[in-house]
Amino acid sequence: METTHMPRIGDPAPDFEALTTIGPIKFSEYIKDSWAILFSHPADFTPVCTTELGGFAQEKEWFAARNTKLIGESIDSIHSHVAWVQAVREKTGVLMDFPIIADIDMRVAKRYGMLHENASNTAAVRAVFFIDPKGIIRLVMYYPLNVGRNMDEIKRVLEAMQTADVHGCAMPLNWKAGEKVIVPPPKTLGELDARLQDKSVELIDFYLAKKDLGA
Repeated sequence: METTHMPRIGDPAPDFEALTTIGPIKFSEYIKDSWAILFSHPADFTPVCTTELGGFAQEKEWFAARNTKLIGESIDSIHSHVAWVQAVREKTGVLMDFPIIADIDMRVAKRYGMLHENASNTAAVRAVFFIDPKGIIRLVMYYPLNVGRNMDEIKRVLEAMQTADVHGCAMPLNWKAGEKVIVPPPKTLGELDARLQDKSVELIDFYLAKKDLGA
């Protein structure tokens, strides 16, 4: 019996094989050496889902430029997915050409804790899983069935995590790409003295300092 455990930040992303709109995939192989965003939607041919997946499709070049693969999921048949993708293309001109998982047996939804019984027993909530190139879940978002996701926030946190990984820093409230980051606090008195003398940082207090990565 499949578990309904919700994977948490820091957990390895559960692997699976599934039929998708680009053919059968093994998840770990499809996302190998890439960042990935796995997102579920309640059902095909529904208005909020159409705006969301269409939005991901419109941003596919932005995500590709950041080594990030997109993959959708819902508890619908592959025939429903293909018909929906074509309907959206005909009506809006947007092609959702990333893989969308046909999860009729709910195996993937259960493995990722996408089924919330108090919301629905038969539809996945709007979950978003950010997975790094090592296959580790780095961030999880959940939205109710009737509220669409925020694409700006999805893009913001992806850039934040990627920047943090490269530079070993943290991000303050509302951080956006190009803004100052938070540098790690000093761990020794020597590091503290060096921090106090460092003119390249904006020193708010000894433990809170910001730096322009371009500096």
